[in-house]
Amino acid sequence: MAGAAPTTAFGQAVIGPPGSGKTTYCLGMSEFLRALGRRVAVVNLDPANEGLPYECAVDVGELVGLGDVMEALRLGPNGGLLYCMEYLEANLDWLRAKLDPLRGHYFLFDCPGQVELCTHHGALRSIFSQMAQWDLRLTAVHLVDSHYCTDPAKFISVLCTSLATMLHVELPHVNLLSKMDLIEHYGKLAFNLDYYTEVLDLSYLLDHLASDPFFRHYRQLNEKLVQLIEDYSLVSFIPLNIQDKESIQRVLQAVDKANGYCFGVQEQRSLEAMMSAAMGADFHFSSTLGIQEKYLAPSDQSVEQEAMQL
Repeated sequence: MAGAAPTTAFGQAVIGPPGSGKTTYCLGMSEFLRALGRRVAVVNLDPANEGLPYECAVDVGELVGLGDVMEALRLGPNGGLLYCMEYLEANLDWLRAKLDPLRGHYFLFDCPGQVELCTHHGALRSIFSQMAQWDLRLTAVHLVDSHYCTDPAKFISVLCTSLATMLHVELPHVNLLSKMDLIEHYGKLAFNLDYYTEVLDLSYLLDHLASDPFFRHYRQLNEKLVQLIEDYSLVSFIPLNIQDKESIQRVLQAVDKANGYCFGVQEQRSLEAMMSAAMGADFHFSSTLGIQEKYLAPSDQSVEQEAMQL
């Protein structure tokens, strides 16, 4: 039918632990996309999210409120949030009725920060699966704090969580190291930034971890965790500073490639522009090197000298 809205819609499911910057990401990304000329609809799927800084097209709080659930069922914040997601899963007709008039928009879904929703609980995965049947092509954008790179034990934990999320959510996936401008506020990196973004040989990280007397007793456990991560070889990260337009552009390029937006007809694209979006306009190493020079202070000591001090 002439003038009908496109049937296929694209978007991002923004996930990650509490405090990783999901809501701030939705605000920054929505402003960036509007500047590119895309029509954007931000959907809040977090019933605990109050005082939203962005213009919200759909708010799950209209369907179910976390405070009401906690009071009525005498649940804590975690149990209440799981119940809210199960309630949304059981009332997907409400969500579809809200999303259908927004066809032709690019969706940003601001998801809850409950980690178990993305690692083993089935409600959120079921919601995403149903959206796929509505011809909504999503990319999972998983945010984690970049300062975890400064602690080898925390970084291994982040890798395990990211891998579990990728396997459970079952969506095209982009992992982000958020708050790059704060990466060294909690300590210095043991290796160059590309070691963490590309998740290179983790045996070096185990050696750093062994310098701590506490973790020395758990070396075999850490070796097995590292072996699991390397066997799957799925996890990598893109650095993000939401206040840096070049950083947002790199993320958007990866997301558009993952969900297929760069091959769609929503924007007029020449063949050259489409291939640039698909293959990547620059080398990832040079991009990461530029980010390292921008946000990381240069070190006068070698890694070996720093390790000896530890």
